[in-house]
This record gives sequence, structure tokens and C-alpha cells, in this order.
Amino acid sequence: MGKSKRREIELVVISDVHLGTYGCHAEELLKYLKSIKVKHLVLNGDIIDMWQFSKLYWPKTHTQVLKHITGMLTRNSKVTYLTGNHDENLRKFSGLRLGSFHLADKKVISLYGKKKAWIFHGDIFDVTMKHSKWLAKLGSIGYDTLILINTFINFILRLLGREKISLSKRIKDGVKRAVQFVQDFEKTAADIAISNHFDYVICGHIHQPQMRKISTAKGAVMYLNSGDWVENLTSLEYNSGQWKIYHYKDDPEAHRVKLPKRFKDNKNNEEIFNDLVNQFLSPQA
Repeated sequence: MGKSKRREIELVVISDVHLGTYGCHAEELLKYLKSIKVKHLVLNGDIIDMWQFSKLYWPKTHTQVLKHITGMLTRNSKVTYLTGNHDENLRKFSGLRLGSFHLADKKVISLYGKKKAWIFHGDIFDVTMKHSKWLAKLGSIGYDTLILINTFINFILRLLGREKISLSKRIKDGVKRAVQFVQDFEKTAADIAISNHFDYVICGHIHQPQMRKISTAKGAVMYLNSGDWVENLTSLEYNSGQWKIYHYKDDPEAHRVKLPKRFKDNKNNEEIFNDLVNQFLSPQA
């Protein structure tokens, strides 16, 4: 059987991949990217997690994701990398252009029907990031610990033939303060976009895929969030004036993409969990 034809997409927005962390679903992302042909790929922050980066953990698939994205530049695709808080070290190079590659902090894109989309990561709205970065990093370590616990629980569930769960998603969905933060985040983004007469405002950062119209006394805007590749495995896709939220779990074509053995990670869930335990229990140098 020959290779299936890749879906052609005008614009794809991906954020919060967190390469270099145990929670990243790099293999699934690689399959998705290999199943599509994109004119313009926007990487909207936190693609490489420089806060949690460790020489002890960088699987083959994490490298292959980066190789595939750079390879897209040779296949007539345009790639824009917008910085986030976990890859903020790249902000010192903001404005860099190399052929079809552009590194920036934010981007305005003209779309069908003379509509304009304002795209940025969204951490600028997070007071924690602006005033207490050390606290934010501490929270990030706590998040990685939660991923560790979640990995162990899902390992047990897999042995029992049960469906996997996401602890962090359940916590965020259930805690009122977290829900309020998401609502405030979306409203703030919408208010500023409306004031600047944008038709769309597109963010990442909060790991909550969303697409909805937000109206205020000053006007209305379509708010979109690309979600993440840690919990939701989502992106935003745009074709012929229409946006949609892509869910990897609902894409059988991407699931069928075969990765060469050299692309696959050798470690199974049990080995990854053991590595995690050893890393967290080992004395710090």
C-alpha cells in the first residue's frame, strides 16, 4: 500500500510542546506533523522547555521533532517561532530572520477577507511571570513532579487495562481559582485585541484549547487557544477562512503514521518512571 496523501493546511498554530520534559508527547506530535503539509507553521511559545531542560532526559523523538520542523523550511513551508516563558532565553534574538524562518515575540498575520490575527504566547498576562519568576519556576518543578506521579498512575492503569488519566487537567478543571484565572486570561486577551481592532487573538500558555467569540461593550473578537502537547495534544488549523481545533486523539490518519525505528524512543513507560524516580531521589551536585 502506498503512502496516504498528507492533508494540506494553510496555517497551523502549535504551542506548549515542552520538549525536554517527561510530559511531552513528542512521538504523537511527530506523527501529526508528518501527516500534514503546511504553508505556514506558527510555534507559539514553550516549544523547548528551557526551565526543565536536563541532559539526563532528551529522547530521540524530541530531536526528530526539531529536525522535522527545520526540514519544513526546505519544503517551501514558512515557520514562525514566537517565544514563551519557558523558552524566554530566545527573546534576546527576537527579530531574527533566516530565509523562511522568523523568530519573534508576537505576530500579526493577514488572513482571508482582510482579517487580522494577533498571535502571542500569553505569559505577559501572568502576574507571577512578571513579578515572581522564581515562584513560577518553583511551580514548574511541582508540575513536573505531578507528571511523574501521573506517569506512575498511568503505568498501573495500563497494566490493569484501564484508560489513562491526566491529573493536572483534572486539578485545573476542578479548582475554582484556576477556572477564574483562565476566564480572566481570555477576557484580558480579548479586551486588548478589540481595542486594537484585531479579528482574532491567538494564545497558548494556559494549556486550554479554546475557540469562542468574546463580546464586550467595545466590540467583539474571536479568541483562540492552541492548547498543548502535554495534556490535550491539540493545535489550531486554518483553511479558507475557517478555524478549527485539531485533536490528535480524533485523527486516525496521524495514528497510522509509521515512524522509522531510529526515530522511536527505546524506553518504555516503566523505564521512564524509574529514571524519573532516580532523578528526583538522587542527591544534587
